[in-house]
Amino acid sequence: MSFVWTAPAATRHRSFVLTLLALVAGLFAGVPSWAGAIRDISISGDRVVLRFDDRVAEASAFVLAGPQRIAIDVAGARPGARADAAGPVAGVRQGWQDGGARVVLDLAKPAIVTEGNFAADGRTLTLQLRTVDDARFARAAVARRLSFLAPPGLADARPRSHSVAMAVPAATRSLPLPRVEGAAGRPLVVIDAGHGGHDPGAISPDGKLQEKDLTLKVAKAIRDELVASGRARVALTREDDRYLVHRERFEVARRMGAVLFISIHCDSAGNPDATGATVYTLSEIASDKEAARLAARENKSDLLAGIDLGGATPDISSILIDLTQRETMNTSASFARVLGREARPLIPTKASFHRMASLLVLKAPDVPSILFETGYISNQRDADFLNSRDGRQKVAETVRRAVEVHFATRLASRGGGGPGQDITAEQ
Repeated sequence: MSFVWTAPAATRHRSFVLTLLALVAGLFAGVPSWAGAIRDISISGDRVVLRFDDRVAEASAFVLAGPQRIAIDVAGARPGARADAAGPVAGVRQGWQDGGARVVLDLAKPAIVTEGNFAADGRTLTLQLRTVDDARFARAAVARRLSFLAPPGLADARPRSHSVAMAVPAATRSLPLPRVEGAAGRPLVVIDAGHGGHDPGAISPDGKLQEKDLTLKVAKAIRDELVASGRARVALTREDDRYLVHRERFEVARRMGAVLFISIHCDSAGNPDATGATVYTLSEIASDKEAARLAARENKSDLLAGIDLGGATPDISSILIDLTQRETMNTSASFARVLGREARPLIPTKASFHRMASLLVLKAPDVPSILFETGYISNQRDADFLNSRDGRQKVAETVRRAVEVHFATRLASRGGGGPGQDITAEQ
């Protein structure tokens, strides 16, 4: 479950301008600048109040299971004052998150956010919590994990004199590209280990395993298996404990000309008995919205691999982007089905293995992409399986088999030769 709050219209306009100025100043200074810091966090009963030393434009909140916590993201702000726990909140942590501050409320008992409001000056955000049972909390956590779409801001009854659109960011050209391993000339697969750095992801029931560590171990095992097969080159978006925003992850794959992007995660649920792997591909609705945003970009040169849209009209750009992304989605879904077939003899899987969702990390328009939930870290058996060498090897073998079948199928559909045909024709 996810909520988004926006400050009053006049406040939002000024805050938006301040944020743009701060970001521009950060570009010239070489370090980020931010609109305001968190000055104070007070918790009284079921009410949480965040105060800032300057106006902020937007905040959002969602719940996370395993362990139970509430995350609050504040756009354009930076972490600040510490806070004491109270009521249903057992602890408060802060960190950086995608151009703003994230406040994490570690919960002593399950609770959800029922309401959030900015003060008129845009410097105070008040959240109302409500304690719930484990089942209600689990439903809220699952709903958030499946959508990954920020809902629109709360309705403002007053007339608006402006509008703000969030365009798709351009490729992060300053991000260094990772090293590539494997035989030269083979198709490139980019493996993304989810979470990292300040974002630990979910945590195992015994508190000993963090999702960010398990995903990195699994990603490295998959890399080693694919390289040893001699059928693919492989790059990891991260090889250590660092955080990358979602767009940086898939932009690495796009810039390197990858033919597959696989993001590795561990699922989590309030029900400790939930078990099994699943795979996600991009939903149809998400494709339509992302295609529209991509078509609206001012600088469309080199937007799609092999297609320069710089001189295309908006209508032509939209059509080309739509066709490319739909083909990408079809290829992603095809690979997901193959992965499910190869996974079932080797690792625990959910009955409904292939699912679709609006996950930002899957929104590369021209690189087939999947998010592979390799098991439930909230299930101790799954967590121990993924933390074992044998378990990771079975996951890696699953991916290697699926990649080989996928490449061979794609090659055959393009009129490739017999068994001796080089699979590099896939590129």
